[in-house]
Amino acid sequence: MTEDEHLSAEDYAAEAMAADMDPWIVFDARKTPRTEFSGWLESNRPSQVSRQGPGGPVGWISVCGPQHWNDTGDVEGLQDSWETLLESGRSVSFHPIRELALNHSVLNGKWLMHLDTGFKVDHAWESIARAVLDGRINSAKVSTRDPCSDARHVICVYNQNFTDEEQVMRLDAAIRAAGVKCVLNYKPNVYTYLGIYRNNRWKICPTIYESVFDLESVPRRSHVVNKVTNQEVT
Repeated sequence: MTEDEHLSAEDYAAEAMAADMDPWIVFDARKTPRTEFSGWLESNRPSQVSRQGPGGPVGWISVCGPQHWNDTGDVEGLQDSWETLLESGRSVSFHPIRELALNHSVLNGKWLMHLDTGFKVDHAWESIARAVLDGRINSAKVSTRDPCSDARHVICVYNQNFTDEEQVMRLDAAIRAAGVKCVLNYKPNVYTYLGIYRNNRWKICPTIYESVFDLESVPRRSHVVNKVTNQEVT
């Protein structure tokens, strides 16, 4: 996934849609024996799986946990209501989008982390994937290596309800407990479905929380800021 700031939100949306539509490499803990996981993980390291490999394109590598859910809500209705909102001339900001998400039950979201290809992404992905297998995290995915981009990957770690701040913070804690220390940003999936990425024309920040891990605090902990209110979450 490219980080080129010259791209438009529409470019990012098209890139993400293309990856979503291409085949995924998936380990589903509900269907596949746990004994096969280590071998699967070793064979599908994100730094080694090419976006355009000899066997055809690979969009994402994903792990689904033993209690995996996949309720996306009424996405089509959401998008219809979004078009109505745009035509109405009302202000476009987080709060009316949150209202649309609630009305159409499109409430899931994800913590994002961007990592260099190679050891960094492979190590972080293994930590997250094992937490998913153990049921501490519901599901996660990682982008494959794209030689045409900036050699960085994104890992997405999901929860059910972006409006439940305690749930969002618990997922941050689970990611930190897995050993991941890099900066995290949280994006509601409603933004993804509405094409709200970086450089969007409404100047909406596409993420609503930022988590920075404090290595010097005792005990070590994340400092999470709500980007909508500009206040630290305690």
